[in-house]
Amino acid sequence: MTETPLETPRAWAEFTDPAEPGQRLRVDLTWLTSRWRCIFGTGCPGIDADEPDAGCCTLGAHFTDADDVARVAAVVERLGPDEWELRDAGLEEGWQVADEDASTTRVVDGACIFLNRPGFPAGTGCALHQHAVAEGVEPLTTKPDVCWQLPVRRLYRDVEVPDGTTYLEVTLTEYDRRAWGPGGHDLDWYCTGSPLAHTGGVPVYVSLRAELVELAGEQAYAVLARLCEEHLLAVGAVVGAGPPGPDGRLRLPLLVHPATAVAAASAQDCRSCRIP
Repeated sequence: MTETPLETPRAWAEFTDPAEPGQRLRVDLTWLTSRWRCIFGTGCPGIDADEPDAGCCTLGAHFTDADDVARVAAVVERLGPDEWELRDAGLEEGWQVADEDASTTRVVDGACIFLNRPGFPAGTGCALHQHAVAEGVEPLTTKPDVCWQLPVRRLYRDVEVPDGTTYLEVTLTEYDRRAWGPGGHDLDWYCTGSPLAHTGGVPVYVSLRAELVELAGEQAYAVLARLCEEHLLAVGAVVGAGPPGPDGRLRLPLLVHPATAVAAASAQDCRSCRIP
């Protein structure tokens, strides 16, 4: 399926952070109520056509700060050879490299050093992520910030209002191709705009609850979730249906992520073609 256009109408909501009165949250309802889901290992073509089994792990993960590095380092010490395919190389030669003023995970044979390749007994995928699942903890506690936040993007902006007061604006939106920088347009495929990845059983604000709570806090998430629920009710009222899903009903672009709409329409077309 063709990716949907980047420049599409969006529905946004703003509210004062209940836990931090000096900042306001600006949330992308179109994205947060979309049916995006990670399809790594279940049809993901990968961002590099030459490494289809690597998903979005073909680039080294950039660490945000020392705490980010320390969190991953603590997990590295606990990873056994049965969990991490490239453990020997990582421990002997290092699992991170300097990148100007920051550092990244090493790239080995076309993908991140923490990526277990097809055929590894523990399964294909991120060793850090798999360790979290095995331990029964959220992957955000074991992976680099950029990895667990993807594909949610958090932005900060200082805003001055006409009366001279200021506040910090925190935006939560889609980490689309443009968020990768100029090179994002050269990715062979990317999930957030692809209907292939908009087949989730629940909206993003539900499936990524843990990540959104970590990014915004419990109190702000509670408001965000309520606004998303009200948004979905509004969508249903406009089109005479319930929350958006693979039911084939037309959706207004302003209210529904275009990739979710295309995925829903495609699912309906497939069902209508079935022979009883």
